[in-house]
Amino acid sequence: MNEPQTPFFNRELSWLEFNQRVLDEARDPDLPLLERLKFLAISASNLDEFFMVRVGGLRILKGQGSQKPDPAGLTPEQQLDAIAARTGRMVADQYACFRDDLEPKLASEGIRRAAPGTLTERQSTLITRIFDEEIYPVFTPMAVEPGNHFPILVNQTLNLCVRLAPAAGTAEARFAVIPLGRSPKRFLTVQSEGGYAYMLLEDAVAMLASRFFSGETVEECVAFRITRNADLAIREDQASDLLAEMEEVLDARKESACVRLEIAEPASDDLRGFLRRCLDIADDSEIVRVPGPIDLAAMMRVAELPGFDRLKYEPWPPKPSPLVDLRGGVFDAIARRDVLLHHPYESFEPVVRLIEEAADDPDVLAIKQTLYRTGRDSPIVAALCRASEKGKHVTAIVELKARFDEERNIEGARNLEQASVQVIYGVKGLKTHAKLCIIVRREPHGIQRYVHFGTGNYNEVTARIYSDISYMTTDEELGADATSFFNAISGYSQPQQFRKIEAAPLGLRDTLLEMIGIETQRRRQGQRARIAAKLNSLVDPPIIEALYAASQAGVTVQLNVRGICCLRPGVKGLSDNISVVSIVDRFLEHSRIVYFHHGGDERVFISSADWMPRNLDRRIELLVPIDDASSRQRLIAVLDTYFRDNTKARRLTPDGSYERIRARGRRRAVRCQQTLYEEARDAMKRAEHSRRTTFEPYRAHGSGG
Repeated sequence: MNEPQTPFFNRELSWLEFNQRVLDEARDPDLPLLERLKFLAISASNLDEFFMVRVGGLRILKGQGSQKPDPAGLTPEQQLDAIAARTGRMVADQYACFRDDLEPKLASEGIRRAAPGTLTERQSTLITRIFDEEIYPVFTPMAVEPGNHFPILVNQTLNLCVRLAPAAGTAEARFAVIPLGRSPKRFLTVQSEGGYAYMLLEDAVAMLASRFFSGETVEECVAFRITRNADLAIREDQASDLLAEMEEVLDARKESACVRLEIAEPASDDLRGFLRRCLDIADDSEIVRVPGPIDLAAMMRVAELPGFDRLKYEPWPPKPSPLVDLRGGVFDAIARRDVLLHHPYESFEPVVRLIEEAADDPDVLAIKQTLYRTGRDSPIVAALCRASEKGKHVTAIVELKARFDEERNIEGARNLEQASVQVIYGVKGLKTHAKLCIIVRREPHGIQRYVHFGTGNYNEVTARIYSDISYMTTDEELGADATSFFNAISGYSQPQQFRKIEAAPLGLRDTLLEMIGIETQRRRQGQRARIAAKLNSLVDPPIIEALYAASQAGVTVQLNVRGICCLRPGVKGLSDNISVVSIVDRFLEHSRIVYFHHGGDERVFISSADWMPRNLDRRIELLVPIDDASSRQRLIAVLDTYFRDNTKARRLTPDGSYERIRARGRRRAVRCQQTLYEEARDAMKRAEHSRRTTFEPYRAHGSGG
């Protein structure tokens, strides 16, 4: 990263190194070709969001004249300079990967991009017909004259800038803009001999742009795209209606400042200068000259083409958990014992079915649930609506401020309200990020609470591609804590002292610091001490400083941090005993698992929170102890599997770079995601074999004799 040797890495540069690890997967020749293209698309999508949020926020700070340094000692302006240099290299790497490596290999496998000048006569005729029938009637060019208002362009969508020859008797070039908007037809299928051939929409329009300007000479037609600042905060203290305030923020984003202009590399200086003036771009670092198709994230469409399975990973469909036989119902399974699920290796279906069964079960009295990011047409949201319509008490805490999912959450909240669900928009000033569902059920012995805690969202789509933990229990103390926690969010009640769980922003950081301190003290007393954690991000200075103190006392600290890590490991006298690895593989690592040796009385927690100030100070989060012995040992084994990976793991070095960990000598190669999938598959097979060899009588239900 080339930062000064401070105890902390800069969070923005650390995130960019994470995105580089994603990009490195695209550059790995050992991966299937379309999987490489998928990683390239993900790296481009990640970078888009980074500019919208992180760069946008830093630009605001710079504009306000802020000189306040971050923990790594960099001012906003210094961070922006470092980001510009690093992203410049990253974009060059992305396009070199696409243009020089992936695209030629895809063409050899029958997936070809047709460019103007390379079309056969038959293809040219087809594109002309598509233009006449589907493009010309739809898109509208807009003349842009000096001094006139520049059109409001949609964030992160493609546009074409057209330079026309000067009018007769003048010397000034004329310009027009053709917004392509969110067109679903970015990829135009053209006929080819076998395989799949496509032409990009912007290439087709550029090829025939003169048809939009009858009688004029088109001298230049170039694609461009703008990225607007999306780091716009709401003033909750002044918002009487949070839903309406969120809609205003979404509207404001449509006209927010441009933080990046991407423009096709062949653009002339005149055209580029025109756009720079119109978009009020002050610095050349905000302009990216793109040596290929703009918006590589769109290549996900090609990566997911059907019929090219040989160029993709072998499918790893989620396996049923041996702890939950869906034929017998999820309530019965949880009543017998606590259930721990590891997604996506194990199916998310038991979680969905739990809520669906609760909706239809006449003995269920109430359902209380947090919703952060749900899928479209969510079966969970549908079940909550159905439960309410059947007369159950249903309460949903819907977080409207889940960035870039605001519109979907607003729509979902309205659907829930129409079904008479009690909808609460979280706590003023905080995001509700905790993942919790409580089901209150009347049973022969009395009222029973079934509780689900998760590290991931209630989203059946992402549950197939994100690694997360679900924990379902009837534990009385956890049930009581969950109810107290929910009531504290939904009403005016003061947060109570919890029996087992801990919550942010109240005491979660303090609990973590206390547990780290206990390990530190035990090691100073000569006892064995170990801390292990799996996180998405590690940024929080107090926790990092506590981990440094633990390392200096001799505590072994093993960290698996997927993304941002501001802790500098392996520094003599500071962090000798801390190791940090990151794993990027076919599933997105998303679970948070924390382990403390605790003098042999091992403590294991799952959490919705990363170790970042935003999570610990400005979000409502949960830290849940896993006291069930079987579940606890399984999570310890999962952590150990992650730390044994020598195939996809990369080690963070003291200078901020990452080095690939490789199996050496006679050491067996371990790819943790494959190992975890095989364990889930084998557990399912053992359970099926056990059921086949065990006689199980039908059991009568109800009180009849």
